[in-house]
Amino acid sequence: MNTNLLLPYTFRKWGWIIFAPSFILGILVLFLNVEFDWLGKKVFTIYAGSGLKILNDADTGQFFSFISGNYTQTFAGILCLVSLMMIAFSKEKTEDEFIWRTRMDSLLWATYINYFILIFCFLFFSILNFCIL
Repeated sequence: MNTNLLLPYTFRKWGWIIFAPSFILGILVLFLNVEFDWLGKKVFTIYAGSGLKILNDADTGQFFSFISGNYTQTFAGILCLVSLMMIAFSKEKTEDEFIWRTRMDSLLWATYINYFILIFCFLFFSILNFCIL
């Protein structure tokens, strides 16, 4: 049985340790607008504006620019995603062929691609609020 793509079982514990505070931070950010001052930085973005020109003719957005803002929301979102990946893709204590095959065929590659696209969008597109997601 080839399980090279799975993380070791110990990653499951660390995933839960990271997920609990990042989930609480996400709730605080979404509902109470909590922001950390040390996450107020100037970062690179592919597009920054109020919407795409197709949707809004008066939009003055810019492509490939640096913007400043507070990224507590982005930080909480990425921590949640990474911790959930650690939980979902770590081996079980007893990993048999059925568990391995089911996991690999139905979930692994689709989720990796989805999370990669989502993290990429978190980092480089500053158009929409997380509440829309």
